[in-house]
Amino acid sequence: MSKLVKELVRKEFIRRFEGLTSLAVVGFSGVDAVANHQIRGRLRAKDIRMTVVKNSLAKQAFKALDMPAAGELLDGPCAIAYGADSVVTVVRELLDMNKEAPNLTVKAALFDGEVFGPERIAELSRYPTRDEAIARVVQRVLSPGGKLTGALAGPSGKLASILKSIEESQGGEAEAA
Repeated sequence: MSKLVKELVRKEFIRRFEGLTSLAVVGFSGVDAVANHQIRGRLRAKDIRMTVVKNSLAKQAFKALDMPAAGELLDGPCAIAYGADSVVTVVRELLDMNKEAPNLTVKAALFDGEVFGPERIAELSRYPTRDEAIARVVQRVLSPGGKLTGALAGPSGKLASILKSIEESQGGEAEAA
C-alpha cells in the first residue's frame, strides 16, 4: 500500500471514529463471506457499525483522536464495532451472534475510557444500558410514592366502606320508621 493510500485510509478512520468514547474489538477469523454479510446486516438493523481495520493505521488514527487505549486493544485480524446507544448493546448483540457464528469473538472493549479484556466481556454485557439505568432510577424514585399512596388509600378505603354501610343501615331504619 502506498503512503498516499495509507494516509487516505488513516484519515477515513479518523473521520469514522471521531467522537467515539466506546467501542468493541471483534475477531472474525474463520467467518465466511455469507455469514459475514448476515452479521453485518443484523448489526446494521440495530444501528451498529463494524469496520475492518488495518491495525497500524487504526492505531495511528486512535492516537490522533487521543484514544491510545483503543489502539492497544488491536491484535491480529480484527474489526471495530460501534454504534447503537452504547457499547453494552453492541457487546450483547455480538455475544448473541457468537452462538450462531462461533468464530466471531469479542476480543476487548473500551467503555468510557475503561478497558474490558476478553475475561471481562461477559461482565460488560451485564451492565445496564442508558435506558435501562434511567428506568431503574425512575422505578426507585416512584416506588416509595406508590407505597405511600397504597398505605393511605388502603385504610381510608376501608373507613369509607364502613361509613357507607352505616349510612345505608341508618337509611333503612329511617325509611321503616
